[in-house]
Amino acid sequence: MRPNAARRTSEPGKKALDWGGGLINAIGLTNPGAEHEAVLLAETKRMLQPLGVPLIASIFAGTVEEFGQVASTVAQAQPDLIEVNISCPNVGDEFGTPFAGLPQSAAAVTESVKRALLAVDASAPYANSGIPISVKLAPNVPDIARIAAAVVEAGADAITAVNTVPGMVIDAESGRPVLSNRVGGVSGPALKPIALRCVYEISQAVRVPIIGTGGVTTGRDAAEMLMAGASLVGIGSAVWYRGVDALKEINTELAAFVQHHGYNTVRSLRGLSHRLQESQP
Repeated sequence: MRPNAARRTSEPGKKALDWGGGLINAIGLTNPGAEHEAVLLAETKRMLQPLGVPLIASIFAGTVEEFGQVASTVAQAQPDLIEVNISCPNVGDEFGTPFAGLPQSAAAVTESVKRALLAVDASAPYANSGIPISVKLAPNVPDIARIAAAVVEAGADAITAVNTVPGMVIDAESGRPVLSNRVGGVSGPALKPIALRCVYEISQAVRVPIIGTGGVTTGRDAAEMLMAGASLVGIGSAVWYRGVDALKEINTELAAFVQHHGYNTVRSLRGLSHRLQESQP
């Protein structure tokens, strides 16, 4: 979400497509603005609290300063975590891309958000202070571990890895790109090997929780993401394919995987690939 002065609307035409190996979408980041969304977030927070379900607010912006402004607005709803999306690949003006590509720019956004949240805490000492942030990184960078280390040093409490990869689908009959925005973000099964590699490398570089996202459509996929080093697993494309029931199905499949393979808990899967690698002679 962005400030109300910069509300986003989407272009007409096809926004998402199952191209066979996964999904590609050019939905962008359509929203009515941060102030409006903050009201909805506060209402959602009240509904979720009795259920014990945490609320994560995802923000984006066009400048370093604007990231801080949006964070300040969203913080009023007291989400349990703010995800700082510096890496959306499929918006027309390409904001987000410059921030995710370099350690310096990624760190600058992180510092801006942390400063803004500290200011909110100072002005409202009885509010839910110390809202943690997770910075969402792009997979298509030369050294994602270096960028992860930079944002953690700048104050990130967690890392979300990863966003989609830019791609294109062309209609061979017409010769035209299928998506209205021409380029979109590739997700689903095609993204999973890339996401696993990113999570694995980030896990070697930092000691903060990682939210692993990208191509998780089954419980086995979730197990692989945890083994790569993720603490939590994010799911998107599976819901597009199968609806919200996919979340419960993946949880059930993951529990069955843990039991079948003799692991004590789901938590014991975290970082397993690293431990096995280290134990090799």
